[in-house]
Amino acid sequence: MNYNYRYRLEPTESQRETLDYHRDTCRQLYNHALYRFNQIPEDEGTVKQRVRTIRDELPDLKDWWDALTDVYSKVLQPTVMRIAKNITRLGQLKERGYKIGELRWKSPREFRSFTYNQSGFELDKKGGQTVLSLSKLADIPIELHRPLPEDATIKQVTLKKEKTGEWFAIFGIEMDTEPPAKPPLPDIDTDEMVGIDVGILKYAHDTDGTAVESLDLSEERDRLEREQRKLSGKEHGSNNWEKQRQRVAECHLDIKRKRRDFLHKLSNYYAREYKLVAVEDLDVKGMLESPRNSRNTASAAWNTFTDMLETKCEREGTHFVEIDPDGTTKECAQCGVETDKPLWVREHSCPACGFEADRDANAAWNILFRGLTELGVGHSEGTPVETALPAGTAVVPAKRVVEAGSPTLSERVSASRVG
Repeated sequence: MNYNYRYRLEPTESQRETLDYHRDTCRQLYNHALYRFNQIPEDEGTVKQRVRTIRDELPDLKDWWDALTDVYSKVLQPTVMRIAKNITRLGQLKERGYKIGELRWKSPREFRSFTYNQSGFELDKKGGQTVLSLSKLADIPIELHRPLPEDATIKQVTLKKEKTGEWFAIFGIEMDTEPPAKPPLPDIDTDEMVGIDVGILKYAHDTDGTAVESLDLSEERDRLEREQRKLSGKEHGSNNWEKQRQRVAECHLDIKRKRRDFLHKLSNYYAREYKLVAVEDLDVKGMLESPRNSRNTASAAWNTFTDMLETKCEREGTHFVEIDPDGTTKECAQCGVETDKPLWVREHSCPACGFEADRDANAAWNILFRGLTELGVGHSEGTPVETALPAGTAVVPAKRVVEAGSPTLSERVSASRVG
């Protein structure tokens, strides 16, 4: 399996200048390659074939473009091939209903990374510190806050400059070990299955009676708004404006890191603790187009959560299934009768069978049942309310969400299942 490990670089001032020089050279090459790509008729091959044609022109380009000789060849080739990857991503967005345009030339602020592919990089010890030795570039100190797996093969290294000015190295590694085989569906017990209903007030509500609160980023957003107001008062392009722009970028990055850390830990917990996970396949794009609550919808990052969860389930050998969320809130998990409920009604009370539960808990059970049906596993018509549907809900603050396997989990309250 393939994984990415991200580490902070600690370049000197001269090394920063060299990194920026290589990054800008790659940017110019990308723009040139995109110009050439648009010149090649579509009937001369697929997208990858046309991009490979441009890649094969690199030796001739070096004859008159002196800056290309300063950059390692295994950096130039992935830069050209990035065009094919970007076009593929645009096609995926189009399939999901997004309006897309054409690829455009990259400005210096938009092109923030370049990749060493297959060779030209090495981790080494020099002067009592760990450095990342990069061909035709420098030996850059690196902060290895966690070791790379011993049986891992490093396939590539991507150097990325954040908007804050920080540089990071992202190692693309390949593991020889295969993920564990998924257990046969009939052998999975009820307590090893979970359905998850996501929301805003409670980020996740599952069929085990756990409700994880959404991450509170109000203080971080207040700080961001203050820094943005200060930025608007600076003269655009001045030194003070640039310093303030970096402070704003730091605020954005702080929010992004805290959100992704929360999502990583929550998805990791569900992937490791259960053998079957069912979630909603939400139309987040349509929700964002709604004038109501679009900011909180974007902040929830539900698609990011489900993507992380799917990846981690694959790694842990856990069954993962996404279902159509239409009607999961209205439908009774006990008898299947639909009841209209406005958003402000947070309790489910079925007029047909009398079953009562939290609105989100009822939806979570419907999600699990539909997931089982999607996988071809049936369930009984009458769910035993006393045993299968919990009467209470353990509310867990977002800050208490930790990775499965952490020592903190041994101290968790047994009813919450999340420490």
